[in-house]
Amino acid sequence: MRSRPDSYFIAWRFYLVITLLAMAICGLVWRVVDLTIVNSSFLRSQGDQRALRLVSTSAFRGMIADRHGVPLAISTEVYSVWVNPQEFTADSPQLKALNKLLKIPIKDMQKLVSRYREKGREFIYLKRDVSPEVALQVKMLAIPHLYLQQEYRRFYPEGEVTAQVIGFTNIDDQGQEGLELAYNSWLAGEHGKKWVVKDRMGNVINDIRTVREQKPGHDLILSIDKRIQYLAYRELMQGVVDNKARSGSVVVLDAQTGEVLTVANYPSFNPNRRPLGINENMKNRAVTDLFEPGSTIKAFSMASALDSGKYTPDSMIDTHPGWLRVGRNIVRDEHGDHGVLSLTRILQISSNVGITKVMLSLPPDHLWSLLHRVGFGESTFVGFPGEQGGVLFKPTVWNPFALATLSFGYGVSTTTMQLARAYAVLASTGVKKPLSLLRIDHAPPGEQVIDTKVAQHMLIVLESVVAKGGTAEVAGVSGYHVAGKTGTAWIVGEHGYEKHRYTSSFVGIAPVSIPRLVVAVVIHEPQGRRYYGGSVAGPVFQKIMEGTLRILNIPPDNEIAVT
Repeated sequence: MRSRPDSYFIAWRFYLVITLLAMAICGLVWRVVDLTIVNSSFLRSQGDQRALRLVSTSAFRGMIADRHGVPLAISTEVYSVWVNPQEFTADSPQLKALNKLLKIPIKDMQKLVSRYREKGREFIYLKRDVSPEVALQVKMLAIPHLYLQQEYRRFYPEGEVTAQVIGFTNIDDQGQEGLELAYNSWLAGEHGKKWVVKDRMGNVINDIRTVREQKPGHDLILSIDKRIQYLAYRELMQGVVDNKARSGSVVVLDAQTGEVLTVANYPSFNPNRRPLGINENMKNRAVTDLFEPGSTIKAFSMASALDSGKYTPDSMIDTHPGWLRVGRNIVRDEHGDHGVLSLTRILQISSNVGITKVMLSLPPDHLWSLLHRVGFGESTFVGFPGEQGGVLFKPTVWNPFALATLSFGYGVSTTTMQLARAYAVLASTGVKKPLSLLRIDHAPPGEQVIDTKVAQHMLIVLESVVAKGGTAEVAGVSGYHVAGKTGTAWIVGEHGYEKHRYTSSFVGIAPVSIPRLVVAVVIHEPQGRRYYGGSVAGPVFQKIMEGTLRILNIPPDNEIAVT
């Protein structure tokens, strides 16, 4: 009688289990359908949000090279270490390991993460500009939610030698000064973007799709010659140090093409140690610092006299008694009474009285017009940021003393680059050519601003300055005819011209027979016993010109002087 209920109970349990299994199978089937069909788009979107990332790919910044392709600025691979403050929870051993590699105090890391966690930030840099070797060691620590980002950092092989010309970039590889700033868009290129899949550690495990290809920056080939640049910087530094001067600048031009072969300044700075702020040593003084050129202007005063047709290099001027009253002011010659002098001799000994008498005999605008034509008072347009245009004031009514002082270099302000360009006009038979900091294959045509014969006469006259009896005998180069002019000018202070502060300069051209090079040397505030342009800037010019002629293998044009 009991077997019937027992078998009924067993059958009931069997069907219950079967039912439960069937329901479970149906549930699993429905879940599969739900995941793969009904909610697939939603779930895929949620998964992508957790693993799919749109990342930026850094563009390689273009190289800056000298005219021969020697690198002056190149990009090297570095990494940035960053974390998500909301997720980063490194323990003590991990923090100690990071401290050892990144050289960041543990307390500073903890404070940084804590502060930005409270602000709700999801991204902070722990350290940037980490070398690939250190980055690899950081990666091997496998610290959760610690990430690496590939970037590029600028390296400047020539350091201080080209610092003010090349400039530097900031930590984001954007140009801040110099040519890095002027040509930033050309050098920088364009960053790319791509979709990637990352694992929970933040490592990229798969590239999905490139949204935009990165475009590397373009290279920039300069007119600068690294060999001449180094020579000029070395000799300028020695000249500034020997004369205890505040600063100095040198510009070397190729007179035939208008290319700038060298722009050197001292003191300088190391662009490989990224500066925290802008300071005086970062300025390219050759194009940013204005000064009164002093007697270097006399070359153009003399050219103005010859251009008038009223004078020749042999015209005689009486400079007795060594001083001249102009209005209420006195113009003096530095070394007393020289008597009657030819125009050539006036320039050779740099007579203020002689050049004043000549200029006062000509129409007032005659000198101003020539100075304007050769480029004083206007930018050289070499494309350098911060370049000054200089000052060449033209009064409506000329004061005789203002004209007199203009004739020997006061009342006009210029830069070293402008001064070099003006002398390049004399070197290129009176043609003003555009200057270029970029290498050019064909020299562009220039503008005739001085009569050809006048320019040729001026080279002969300026050669006497470097000859025996001139103010710059020390500037001569053995084996070459050299033309040039010294300049010594007082510096304006709070109470007018200060007689113990000077700007000493020398600008020269060589070889005179076929002019190729123009070298301008300007040294500010020499504090030694010497302060004249011939004795301060002249020796620096001589060494730079001699070395440059040798580097460029320019043949001698005065071989008799060698024997």
